[in-house]
Amino acid sequence: MDPALVRARLVARKQELLTRAAAVRADITRAEGPLEKDFAEQVVQMENDAVLAGLSASTAAEIAQINRALKRIDDGTYGECAVCGHPIDERRLEALPHSDRCIRCAEFAR
Repeated sequence: MDPALVRARLVARKQELLTRAAAVRADITRAEGPLEKDFAEQVVQMENDAVLAGLSASTAAEIAQINRALKRIDDGTYGECAVCGHPIDERRLEALPHSDRCIRCAEFAR
């Protein structure tokens, strides 16, 4: 795998996630306006906020994984399993370019 191509792909995904996170943050902080006056509608909006908070947490976690992958590219350790040190299969890196574990170690950690 070409590190420059992987870096470009990771940076593009990170930008996509940052844009999504900003939109979620705006929704949660009610940038568009306060809660509706109708109680039933407020309940729906608050349920939506809970879903958005979950999305925000998973987005933040993926951004952190991407940042670690970018650091591994810089360090020259990208593609090595952080647990066992063996190479991570290229098919896994193609599917999850921010992965830091080989399949065996990832399954063992579950």
